[in-house]
Amino acid sequence: MVLGTTSGAGKSWLTTALCRYYARQGLKVAPFKAQNMSNNARVVAPTLATACAALPPEGAMPCLGRPGAAAAEFGGEIGSAQYFQALAARAVPDVRMNPLLLKPERDTHSQVVLMGQVNDALTKTAWRGRSASVWPVIAQALDDLRAENDVVVIEGAGSPAEINLSSSDIVNMRVALHANAACLLVTDIDRGGAFAHLYGTWALLPEEERALIKGYVLNKFRGDASLLAPAPQMLEKLTGVPTVATLPMWWQHGLPEEDGVFDDRSTAAGAVTKTVAVIIYPRISNLDEFQPLKNIPGVRLQWVRSPSELAGLTSSDWIILPGSKHTSGDLAWLRSQGLDAAVARHAGQGGAVLGICGGLQMLGEALIDPHGVEHRYLGNAPGLGLLPLVTVFEADKTVQRAQATFASDMGAGIATPSPWAALAGVQVGGYEIHHGQTQQHQGLAQSGELARAVMPAGLAWMNEAGNVLGLYLHGLFEDPAALQALFGASLRGPVPTLDSVFEGLADYIEQHFEPGVLSALIA
Repeated sequence: MVLGTTSGAGKSWLTTALCRYYARQGLKVAPFKAQNMSNNARVVAPTLATACAALPPEGAMPCLGRPGAAAAEFGGEIGSAQYFQALAARAVPDVRMNPLLLKPERDTHSQVVLMGQVNDALTKTAWRGRSASVWPVIAQALDDLRAENDVVVIEGAGSPAEINLSSSDIVNMRVALHANAACLLVTDIDRGGAFAHLYGTWALLPEEERALIKGYVLNKFRGDASLLAPAPQMLEKLTGVPTVATLPMWWQHGLPEEDGVFDDRSTAAGAVTKTVAVIIYPRISNLDEFQPLKNIPGVRLQWVRSPSELAGLTSSDWIILPGSKHTSGDLAWLRSQGLDAAVARHAGQGGAVLGICGGLQMLGEALIDPHGVEHRYLGNAPGLGLLPLVTVFEADKTVQRAQATFASDMGAGIATPSPWAALAGVQVGGYEIHHGQTQQHQGLAQSGELARAVMPAGLAWMNEAGNVLGLYLHGLFEDPAALQALFGASLRGPVPTLDSVFEGLADYIEQHFEPGVLSALIA
Protein backbone atom coordinates (compact mmCIF):
# COMPACT_ATOMS: atom_id res chain seq x y z
CA MET A 1 0.00 0.00 0.00
CA VAL A 2 1.21 3.48 -0.88
CA LEU A 3 0.39 6.09 1.75
CA GLY A 4 1.31 9.78 1.66
CA THR A 5 2.08 12.44 4.22
CA THR A 6 -0.12 14.86 2.25
CA SER A 7 -2.24 15.05 -0.86
CA GLY A 8 0.00 15.51 -3.89
CA ALA A 9 2.92 13.65 -2.32
CA GLY A 10 3.10 11.21 -5.23
CA LYS A 11 0.87 8.30 -4.21
CA SER A 12 -0.93 7.90 -7.54
CA TRP A 13 2.05 7.82 -9.86
CA LEU A 14 4.07 5.60 -7.47
CA THR A 15 1.14 3.16 -7.30
CA THR A 16 1.03 3.16 -11.11
CA ALA A 17 4.77 2.51 -11.33
CA LEU A 18 4.53 -0.38 -8.85
CA CYS A 19 1.65 -1.90 -10.83
CA ARG A 20 3.77 -2.06 -13.97
CA TYR A 21 6.93 -3.13 -12.08
CA TYR A 22 5.22 -6.16 -10.54
CA ALA A 23 3.25 -6.96 -13.72
CA ARG A 24 6.44 -7.31 -15.72
CA GLN A 25 7.74 -9.79 -13.16
CA GLY A 26 5.10 -12.11 -14.58
CA LEU A 27 2.68 -11.56 -11.68
CA LYS A 28 -1.06 -10.95 -11.92
CA VAL A 29 -1.57 -7.45 -10.51
CA ALA A 30 -4.52 -5.19 -9.72
CA PRO A 31 -4.73 -1.66 -8.28
CA PHE A 32 -7.14 -0.60 -5.55
CA LYS A 33 -8.24 2.68 -3.97
CA ALA A 34 -11.17 2.40 -1.60
CA GLN A 35 -12.35 5.98 -2.01
CA ASN A 36 -11.26 8.58 -4.52
CA MET A 37 -12.41 12.18 -4.67
CA SER A 38 -12.01 13.41 -8.22
CA ASN A 39 -13.91 14.73 -11.19
CA ASN A 40 -11.51 12.89 -13.47
CA ALA A 41 -13.32 9.61 -14.15
CA ARG A 42 -13.28 6.85 -16.75
CA VAL A 43 -15.95 4.43 -17.88
CA VAL A 44 -15.39 0.73 -17.29
CA ALA A 45 -17.51 -2.40 -17.20
CA PRO A 46 -19.16 -2.67 -13.78
CA THR A 47 -18.91 -5.89 -11.78
CA LEU A 48 -22.62 -6.06 -11.09
CA ALA A 49 -22.79 -9.40 -9.31
CA THR A 50 -20.30 -8.21 -6.71
CA ALA A 51 -21.95 -4.81 -6.32
CA CYS A 52 -25.49 -6.09 -5.86
CA ALA A 53 -24.54 -8.94 -3.57
CA ALA A 54 -22.47 -6.72 -1.29
CA LEU A 55 -24.97 -3.95 -0.66
CA PRO A 56 -28.11 -4.56 1.42
CA PRO A 57 -31.44 -3.80 -0.30
CA GLU A 58 -32.09 -0.73 1.87
CA GLY A 59 -29.00 0.89 0.28
CA ALA A 60 -31.19 1.48 -2.78
CA MET A 61 -28.29 0.92 -5.15
CA PRO A 62 -29.37 0.84 -8.81
CA CYS A 63 -27.77 -2.55 -9.53
CA LEU A 64 -28.81 -2.44 -13.14
CA GLY A 65 -28.73 1.32 -13.59
CA ARG A 66 -31.85 2.36 -15.43
CA PRO A 67 -35.00 0.33 -14.80
CA GLY A 68 -35.19 -2.62 -17.17
CA ALA A 69 -31.68 -2.08 -18.57
CA ALA A 70 -29.44 -5.01 -19.28
CA ALA A 71 -25.98 -5.05 -17.73
CA ALA A 72 -24.27 -4.78 -21.11
CA GLU A 73 -26.04 -1.53 -21.95
CA PHE A 74 -24.17 0.77 -19.59
CA GLY A 75 -20.87 1.24 -17.81
CA GLY A 76 -19.55 2.20 -14.43
CA GLU A 77 -17.31 5.06 -13.32
CA ILE A 78 -13.97 4.84 -11.53
CA GLY A 79 -11.32 7.46 -10.88
CA SER A 80 -8.98 8.02 -13.80
CA ALA A 81 -5.96 7.21 -11.63
CA GLN A 82 -7.23 3.68 -10.99
CA TYR A 83 -8.10 3.28 -14.66
CA PHE A 84 -4.51 4.06 -15.66
CA GLN A 85 -3.15 1.93 -12.81
CA ALA A 86 -5.13 -1.03 -14.15
CA LEU A 87 -3.67 -0.49 -17.62
CA ALA A 88 -0.21 -0.30 -16.05
CA ALA A 89 -0.93 -3.60 -14.28
CA ARG A 90 -1.97 -5.10 -17.65
CA ALA A 91 -5.38 -5.73 -16.09
CA VAL A 92 -8.88 -4.98 -17.34
CA PRO A 93 -10.16 -1.94 -15.37
CA ASP A 94 -13.23 -2.69 -13.30
CA VAL A 95 -15.30 -0.95 -10.66
CA ARG A 96 -13.90 -2.98 -7.76
CA MET A 97 -10.58 -1.17 -8.20
CA ASN A 98 -12.23 2.06 -6.98
CA PRO A 99 -15.49 1.05 -5.29
CA LEU A 100 -16.29 4.53 -3.95
CA LEU A 101 -15.87 7.68 -6.06
CA LEU A 102 -16.83 11.13 -4.82
CA LYS A 103 -17.33 13.73 -7.56
CA PRO A 104 -17.35 17.28 -6.11
CA GLU A 105 -20.16 19.49 -7.40
CA ARG A 106 -19.74 22.30 -4.86
CA ASP A 107 -17.37 23.00 -1.99
CA THR A 108 -19.67 21.18 0.42
CA HIS A 109 -21.36 18.62 -1.82
CA SER A 110 -20.26 15.61 -3.87
CA GLN A 111 -22.09 13.10 -6.00
CA VAL A 112 -21.47 9.58 -4.63
CA VAL A 113 -20.65 6.79 -7.07
CA LEU A 114 -20.63 3.31 -5.50
CA MET A 115 -19.37 0.34 -7.48
CA GLY A 116 -19.51 2.44 -10.62
CA GLN A 117 -23.09 3.71 -10.27
CA VAL A 118 -24.47 6.98 -8.94
CA ASN A 119 -26.10 6.33 -5.56
CA ASP A 120 -28.65 8.99 -4.71
CA ALA A 121 -29.29 7.64 -1.21
CA LEU A 122 -25.60 7.91 -0.27
CA THR A 123 -25.30 11.30 -2.00
CA LYS A 124 -27.95 12.60 0.39
CA THR A 125 -26.37 10.93 3.44
CA ALA A 126 -24.21 12.99 5.78
CA TRP A 127 -20.51 12.45 5.06
CA ARG A 128 -19.63 10.79 8.36
CA GLY A 129 -22.70 8.58 8.16
CA ARG A 130 -21.61 6.82 4.98
CA SER A 131 -18.80 4.71 6.41
CA ALA A 132 -20.90 1.98 7.94
CA SER A 133 -22.93 1.59 4.74
CA VAL A 134 -20.06 1.49 2.30
CA TRP A 135 -17.37 -0.40 4.24
CA PRO A 136 -18.83 -3.89 3.55
CA VAL A 137 -18.83 -3.09 -0.18
CA ILE A 138 -15.26 -1.78 -0.06
CA ALA A 139 -14.00 -4.77 1.94
CA GLN A 140 -15.70 -7.24 -0.41
CA ALA A 141 -14.22 -5.55 -3.48
CA LEU A 142 -10.73 -5.65 -1.97
CA ASP A 143 -11.10 -9.28 -0.87
CA ASP A 144 -12.24 -10.27 -4.36
CA LEU A 145 -9.21 -8.61 -5.95
CA ARG A 146 -6.86 -10.23 -3.42
CA ALA A 147 -8.34 -13.63 -4.16
CA GLU A 148 -7.94 -13.20 -7.93
CA ASN A 149 -4.46 -11.65 -8.09
CA ASP A 150 -0.90 -12.30 -6.98
CA VAL A 151 -0.36 -8.67 -5.98
CA VAL A 152 -2.78 -5.86 -5.17
CA VAL A 153 -1.21 -2.40 -5.04
CA ILE A 154 -3.37 -0.14 -2.87
CA GLU A 155 -3.36 3.66 -2.92
CA GLY A 156 -4.29 5.65 0.15
CA ALA A 157 -5.85 9.13 0.19
CA GLY A 158 -4.59 12.35 1.72
CA SER A 159 -2.74 11.40 4.90
CA PRO A 160 -3.31 8.39 7.18
CA ALA A 161 -2.65 10.66 10.17
CA GLU A 162 -5.75 12.83 9.78
CA ILE A 163 -6.78 11.95 13.32
CA ASN A 164 -10.05 13.89 13.09
CA LEU A 165 -11.16 11.38 10.45
CA SER A 166 -9.76 8.16 11.88
CA SER A 167 -13.05 7.02 13.45
CA SER A 168 -14.72 7.00 10.03
CA ASP A 169 -11.69 5.98 7.96
CA ILE A 170 -12.46 3.70 5.01
CA VAL A 171 -9.51 4.50 2.73
CA ASN A 172 -6.24 4.50 4.69
CA MET A 173 -5.25 2.44 7.74
CA ARG A 174 -8.55 0.57 8.01
CA VAL A 175 -7.82 -0.75 4.52
CA ALA A 176 -4.17 -1.43 5.40
CA LEU A 177 -5.16 -3.43 8.48
CA HIS A 178 -7.87 -5.34 6.62
CA ALA A 179 -5.35 -6.46 4.00
CA ASN A 180 -2.34 -6.64 6.34
CA ALA A 181 -0.64 -4.55 3.67
CA ALA A 182 3.06 -3.74 3.53
CA CYS A 183 2.97 0.07 3.46
CA LEU A 184 5.25 2.67 1.92
CA LEU A 185 4.94 6.24 3.18
CA VAL A 186 5.81 8.81 0.51
CA THR A 187 6.49 12.52 1.04
CA ASP A 188 7.13 15.48 -1.27
CA ILE A 189 10.58 16.68 -0.21
CA ASP A 190 10.44 19.59 -2.66
CA ARG A 191 7.92 21.32 -0.37
CA GLY A 192 10.26 21.22 2.61
CA GLY A 193 9.65 19.67 6.02
CA ALA A 194 9.73 16.13 4.62
CA PHE A 195 11.35 14.49 7.63
CA ALA A 196 8.94 16.22 10.01
CA HIS A 197 6.04 15.06 7.83
CA LEU A 198 7.28 11.49 7.92
CA TYR A 199 7.99 11.43 11.64
CA GLY A 200 4.76 13.23 12.55
CA THR A 201 2.67 10.86 10.45
CA TRP A 202 4.33 7.83 12.01
CA ALA A 203 4.04 9.25 15.54
CA LEU A 204 0.29 9.90 15.25
CA LEU A 205 -0.51 6.33 14.22
CA PRO A 206 -1.40 3.63 16.77
CA GLU A 207 1.23 0.94 17.29
CA GLU A 208 -0.56 -1.72 15.23
CA GLU A 209 -0.71 0.67 12.28
CA ARG A 210 2.91 1.80 12.62
CA ALA A 211 3.95 -1.84 12.33
CA LEU A 212 2.66 -1.96 8.75
CA ILE A 213 4.94 0.83 7.52
CA LYS A 214 7.94 -0.82 5.86
CA GLY A 215 9.69 2.12 4.24
CA TYR A 216 9.81 5.86 3.62
CA VAL A 217 10.03 7.33 0.10
CA LEU A 218 11.40 10.83 -0.53
CA ASN A 219 9.78 12.09 -3.73
CA LYS A 220 10.63 15.07 -5.99
CA PHE A 221 14.19 15.55 -4.69
CA ARG A 222 16.42 18.11 -6.38
CA GLY A 223 20.11 18.13 -5.59
CA ASP A 224 22.83 15.87 -4.24
CA ALA A 225 21.24 12.97 -2.34
CA SER A 226 24.37 12.58 -0.19
CA LEU A 227 23.48 15.89 1.48
CA LEU A 228 20.41 14.28 3.07
CA ALA A 229 22.57 12.45 5.59
CA PRO A 230 22.27 12.00 8.50
CA ALA A 231 18.50 12.69 8.43
CA PRO A 232 17.39 9.29 7.01
CA GLN A 233 19.54 7.48 9.55
CA MET A 234 18.19 9.62 12.42
CA LEU A 235 14.63 9.02 11.26
CA GLU A 236 15.20 5.28 11.16
CA LYS A 237 16.65 5.38 14.68
CA LEU A 238 13.55 7.23 15.91
CA THR A 239 10.96 5.07 14.16
CA GLY A 240 12.64 1.83 13.13
CA VAL A 241 11.59 2.44 9.51
CA PRO A 242 14.23 2.85 6.77
CA THR A 243 14.17 5.30 3.88
CA VAL A 244 14.02 2.93 0.91
CA ALA A 245 14.05 5.38 -2.02
CA THR A 246 15.00 8.93 -2.92
CA LEU A 247 13.27 9.78 -6.18
CA PRO A 248 14.69 12.70 -8.18
CA MET A 249 12.32 15.39 -9.45
CA TRP A 250 10.74 14.23 -12.72
CA TRP A 251 8.55 16.84 -14.41
CA GLN A 252 7.70 15.07 -17.63
CA HIS A 253 6.97 11.44 -16.81
CA GLY A 254 3.98 11.53 -19.18
CA LEU A 255 1.35 10.10 -16.85
CA PRO A 256 -1.90 12.10 -16.73
CA GLU A 257 -2.29 13.84 -13.40
CA GLU A 258 -4.81 12.35 -11.00
CA ASP A 259 -6.56 15.63 -10.34
CA GLY A 260 -6.31 19.38 -10.67
CA VAL A 261 -4.46 21.41 -13.27
CA PHE A 262 -1.26 19.68 -14.29
CA ASP A 263 1.94 21.34 -15.46
CA ASP A 264 1.17 22.63 -18.94
CA ARG A 265 4.78 23.00 -20.10
CA SER A 266 5.20 21.20 -23.40
CA THR A 267 7.63 18.33 -23.82
CA ALA A 268 7.89 19.08 -27.54
CA ALA A 269 10.69 21.14 -29.01
CA GLY A 270 10.42 23.68 -31.80
CA ALA A 271 8.50 26.85 -32.59
CA VAL A 272 4.90 27.19 -31.41
CA THR A 273 2.50 27.06 -34.35
CA LYS A 274 -0.78 26.60 -32.46
CA THR A 275 -2.00 27.52 -29.00
CA VAL A 276 -4.69 25.34 -27.44
CA ALA A 277 -6.31 27.38 -24.65
CA VAL A 278 -8.33 25.29 -22.18
CA ILE A 279 -10.68 27.24 -19.91
CA ILE A 280 -10.26 26.08 -16.32
CA TYR A 281 -13.50 26.60 -14.46
CA PRO A 282 -13.96 25.63 -10.78
CA ARG A 283 -15.69 22.26 -11.36
CA ILE A 284 -13.73 21.13 -14.40
CA SER A 285 -13.84 17.40 -15.05
CA ASN A 286 -11.80 14.93 -17.08
CA LEU A 287 -8.92 17.36 -17.46
CA ASP A 288 -6.50 14.46 -17.89
CA GLU A 289 -7.73 13.86 -21.45
CA PHE A 290 -5.67 16.86 -22.61
CA GLN A 291 -2.34 15.43 -21.43
CA PRO A 292 -1.45 14.11 -24.95
CA LEU A 293 -1.46 17.67 -26.31
CA LYS A 294 1.71 18.35 -24.33
CA ASN A 295 3.56 15.93 -26.60
CA ILE A 296 2.54 17.43 -29.95
CA PRO A 297 5.37 19.38 -31.66
CA GLY A 298 4.48 23.02 -32.17
CA VAL A 299 1.46 22.94 -29.83
CA ARG A 300 1.36 25.13 -26.73
CA LEU A 301 -1.16 23.99 -24.11
CA GLN A 302 -2.41 26.92 -22.03
CA TRP A 303 -4.70 26.99 -18.99
CA VAL A 304 -6.99 30.03 -19.03
CA ARG A 305 -8.92 31.68 -16.19
CA SER A 306 -9.30 35.26 -17.47
CA PRO A 307 -10.08 37.06 -20.76
CA SER A 308 -6.61 38.66 -20.81
CA GLU A 309 -5.10 35.20 -21.33
CA LEU A 310 -7.07 34.85 -24.56
CA ALA A 311 -6.18 38.27 -25.90
CA GLY A 312 -3.23 37.14 -28.00
CA LEU A 313 -4.94 34.25 -29.76
CA THR A 314 -5.15 34.19 -33.54
CA SER A 315 -7.80 32.55 -35.70
CA SER A 316 -5.54 29.48 -36.06
CA ASP A 317 -5.56 28.92 -32.28
CA TRP A 318 -8.15 26.87 -30.42
CA ILE A 319 -10.28 27.51 -27.34
CA ILE A 320 -11.56 24.43 -25.54
CA LEU A 321 -14.44 24.37 -23.07
CA PRO A 322 -13.82 21.07 -21.24
CA GLY A 323 -16.15 18.88 -19.22
CA SER A 324 -17.77 20.14 -16.03
CA LYS A 325 -19.26 18.43 -13.00
CA HIS A 326 -21.57 21.43 -12.55
CA THR A 327 -22.29 22.91 -15.96
CA SER A 328 -24.63 25.72 -14.94
CA GLY A 329 -22.43 26.74 -12.01
CA ASP A 330 -19.29 26.79 -14.16
CA LEU A 331 -21.14 28.68 -16.89
CA ALA A 332 -22.12 31.32 -14.32
CA TRP A 333 -18.47 31.55 -13.25
CA LEU A 334 -17.36 31.87 -16.88
CA ARG A 335 -19.74 34.80 -17.34
CA SER A 336 -18.62 36.45 -14.11
CA GLN A 337 -15.04 36.44 -15.43
CA GLY A 338 -16.03 37.93 -18.80
CA LEU A 339 -14.85 34.80 -20.57
CA ASP A 340 -18.18 34.36 -22.36
CA ALA A 341 -17.55 37.50 -24.42
CA ALA A 342 -13.93 36.47 -25.08
CA VAL A 343 -15.01 33.04 -26.39
CA ALA A 344 -17.74 34.59 -28.53
CA ARG A 345 -15.27 37.11 -29.95
CA HIS A 346 -12.80 34.37 -30.89
CA ALA A 347 -15.57 32.35 -32.56
CA GLY A 348 -16.86 35.43 -34.37
CA GLN A 349 -13.39 36.00 -35.85
CA GLY A 350 -13.36 32.47 -37.24
CA GLY A 351 -11.29 30.97 -34.44
CA ALA A 352 -11.78 27.33 -33.52
CA VAL A 353 -13.88 26.57 -30.44
CA LEU A 354 -14.36 23.05 -29.11
CA GLY A 355 -16.79 22.11 -26.34
CA ILE A 356 -16.58 18.66 -24.74
CA CYS A 357 -19.50 17.29 -22.72
CA GLY A 358 -20.30 20.11 -20.27
CA GLY A 359 -18.50 22.44 -22.67
CA LEU A 360 -20.84 21.34 -25.46
CA GLN A 361 -23.82 22.06 -23.23
CA MET A 362 -22.51 25.57 -22.51
CA LEU A 363 -22.16 26.29 -26.24
CA GLY A 364 -25.90 25.86 -26.79
CA GLU A 365 -28.79 28.27 -26.44
CA ALA A 366 -30.29 26.98 -23.20
CA LEU A 367 -29.82 24.65 -20.22
CA ILE A 368 -33.00 23.21 -18.70
CA ASP A 369 -32.90 21.40 -15.35
CA PRO A 370 -36.41 20.18 -14.49
CA HIS A 371 -35.23 17.59 -11.96
CA GLY A 372 -32.82 19.79 -10.02
CA VAL A 373 -29.83 17.67 -11.05
CA GLU A 374 -27.58 20.68 -10.57
CA HIS A 375 -29.22 21.50 -7.24
CA ARG A 376 -29.26 25.21 -6.40
CA TYR A 377 -29.19 26.12 -10.09
CA LEU A 378 -32.65 24.58 -10.47
CA GLY A 379 -34.46 25.89 -13.50
CA ASN A 380 -33.46 27.26 -16.88
CA ALA A 381 -30.33 29.17 -17.85
CA PRO A 382 -29.14 30.68 -21.13
CA GLY A 383 -26.13 29.16 -22.85
CA LEU A 384 -23.43 30.94 -24.84
CA GLY A 385 -25.52 30.78 -28.02
CA LEU A 386 -22.72 29.56 -30.29
CA LEU A 387 -24.64 26.42 -31.30
CA PRO A 388 -28.46 26.31 -31.79
CA LEU A 389 -28.93 23.51 -29.23
CA VAL A 390 -30.89 22.91 -26.04
CA THR A 391 -29.76 20.65 -23.21
CA VAL A 392 -32.18 19.07 -20.73
CA PHE A 393 -30.69 17.52 -17.60
CA GLU A 394 -32.20 14.09 -16.96
CA ALA A 395 -32.32 12.27 -13.64
CA ASP A 396 -30.59 9.24 -15.16
CA LYS A 397 -26.93 9.54 -16.01
CA THR A 398 -25.43 8.32 -19.29
CA VAL A 399 -22.23 6.39 -18.50
CA GLN A 400 -20.87 4.31 -21.35
CA ARG A 401 -17.98 3.58 -23.66
CA ALA A 402 -18.62 4.78 -27.18
CA GLN A 403 -17.16 4.55 -30.65
CA ALA A 404 -18.35 6.74 -33.49
CA THR A 405 -17.30 8.12 -36.86
CA PHE A 406 -17.27 11.79 -37.80
CA ALA A 407 -19.39 12.69 -40.82
CA SER A 408 -17.60 12.44 -44.14
CA ASP A 409 -18.88 15.85 -45.27
CA MET A 410 -17.75 17.94 -42.28
CA GLY A 411 -16.05 20.51 -44.49
CA ALA A 412 -18.62 20.55 -47.30
CA GLY A 413 -20.39 23.79 -48.17
CA ILE A 414 -18.30 25.92 -45.81
CA ALA A 415 -16.74 29.03 -47.34
CA THR A 416 -13.77 29.20 -44.95
CA PRO A 417 -11.94 25.90 -44.38
CA SER A 418 -13.14 24.34 -41.13
CA PRO A 419 -10.45 23.65 -38.52
CA TRP A 420 -12.30 20.40 -37.81
CA ALA A 421 -12.57 19.22 -41.44
CA ALA A 422 -9.56 16.92 -40.94
CA LEU A 423 -11.77 14.76 -38.71
CA ALA A 424 -14.13 13.90 -41.59
CA GLY A 425 -14.65 10.14 -41.79
CA VAL A 426 -12.39 9.46 -38.80
CA GLN A 427 -13.58 6.80 -36.35
CA VAL A 428 -12.75 7.58 -32.73
CA GLY A 429 -13.29 5.78 -29.44
CA GLY A 430 -14.00 7.35 -26.06
CA TYR A 431 -16.54 7.50 -23.28
CA GLU A 432 -19.63 9.43 -22.18
CA ILE A 433 -20.42 10.67 -18.66
CA HIS A 434 -23.31 13.15 -18.58
CA HIS A 435 -26.80 13.86 -17.25
CA GLY A 436 -27.67 16.29 -20.03
CA GLN A 437 -29.40 15.26 -23.25
CA THR A 438 -28.91 17.70 -26.12
CA GLN A 439 -30.93 18.35 -29.28
CA GLN A 440 -31.63 21.02 -31.87
CA HIS A 441 -33.35 24.18 -30.65
CA GLN A 442 -36.78 23.82 -32.27
CA GLY A 443 -37.49 27.52 -32.64
CA LEU A 444 -34.16 28.25 -34.30
CA ALA A 445 -34.48 25.16 -36.50
CA GLN A 446 -37.84 26.42 -37.78
CA SER A 447 -36.23 29.74 -38.67
CA GLY A 448 -33.52 27.92 -40.61
CA GLU A 449 -30.64 28.07 -38.12
CA LEU A 450 -29.37 24.51 -37.68
CA ALA A 451 -26.48 22.83 -35.99
CA ARG A 452 -24.87 20.31 -38.30
CA ALA A 453 -24.93 16.83 -36.71
CA VAL A 454 -21.45 15.45 -37.40
CA MET A 455 -21.73 12.20 -35.42
CA PRO A 456 -24.58 9.73 -35.04
CA ALA A 457 -26.70 9.30 -31.90
CA GLY A 458 -26.52 12.94 -30.87
CA LEU A 459 -22.83 12.82 -30.02
CA ALA A 460 -21.51 15.89 -31.89
CA TRP A 461 -22.64 19.08 -33.65
CA MET A 462 -20.92 21.85 -35.61
CA ASN A 463 -22.07 25.38 -36.46
CA GLU A 464 -22.79 26.48 -40.01
CA ALA A 465 -19.48 28.34 -40.26
CA GLY A 466 -17.63 25.16 -39.32
CA ASN A 467 -15.42 26.62 -36.59
CA VAL A 468 -17.45 25.70 -33.47
CA LEU A 469 -17.64 22.01 -32.60
CA GLY A 470 -19.32 20.39 -29.62
CA LEU A 471 -19.18 16.71 -28.72
CA TYR A 472 -20.19 14.47 -25.86
CA LEU A 473 -17.37 12.00 -26.45
CA HIS A 474 -14.46 12.32 -24.03
CA GLY A 475 -11.04 11.09 -25.14
CA LEU A 476 -10.68 12.73 -28.58
CA PHE A 477 -7.03 13.61 -27.97
CA GLU A 478 -6.26 10.16 -26.64
CA ASP A 479 -7.34 8.52 -29.88
CA PRO A 480 -4.40 7.91 -32.27
CA ALA A 481 -6.58 8.33 -35.36
CA ALA A 482 -7.85 11.73 -34.19
CA LEU A 483 -4.36 12.92 -33.29
CA GLN A 484 -3.05 11.83 -36.66
CA ALA A 485 -5.87 13.62 -38.48
CA LEU A 486 -5.54 16.86 -36.52
CA PHE A 487 -1.78 17.03 -36.07
CA GLY A 488 -0.33 14.54 -38.56
CA ALA A 489 1.67 17.18 -40.40
CA SER A 490 3.36 18.17 -37.13
CA LEU A 491 4.10 14.71 -35.80
CA ARG A 492 7.71 13.57 -36.03
CA GLY A 493 7.28 9.91 -35.25
CA PRO A 494 4.61 8.43 -33.02
CA VAL A 495 3.29 10.21 -29.95
CA PRO A 496 4.49 8.35 -26.83
CA THR A 497 1.99 5.66 -25.88
CA LEU A 498 0.67 5.08 -22.38
CA ASP A 499 2.41 1.73 -22.38
CA SER A 500 5.77 3.39 -22.98
CA VAL A 501 4.99 5.78 -20.11
CA PHE A 502 4.25 2.84 -17.78
CA GLU A 503 7.50 1.16 -18.77
CA GLY A 504 9.39 4.36 -18.05
CA LEU A 505 7.81 4.61 -14.58
CA ALA A 506 8.75 1.03 -13.76
CA ASP A 507 12.33 1.59 -14.96
CA TYR A 508 12.51 4.70 -12.80
CA ILE A 509 11.57 3.07 -9.51
CA GLU A 510 13.70 0.03 -10.28
CA GLN A 511 16.65 2.37 -10.65
CA HIS A 512 16.03 4.46 -7.52
CA PHE A 513 14.70 2.04 -4.89
CA GLU A 514 17.24 0.35 -2.67
CA PRO A 515 18.17 -3.11 -4.05
CA GLY A 516 15.83 -5.89 -2.98
CA VAL A 517 13.18 -3.63 -1.44
CA LEU A 518 10.50 -4.10 -4.10
CA SER A 519 10.74 -7.88 -4.03
CA ALA A 520 10.84 -7.91 -0.22
CA LEU A 521 7.57 -5.98 -0.02
CA ILE A 522 5.67 -8.90 -1.54
CA ALA A 523 7.82 -11.76 -0.22
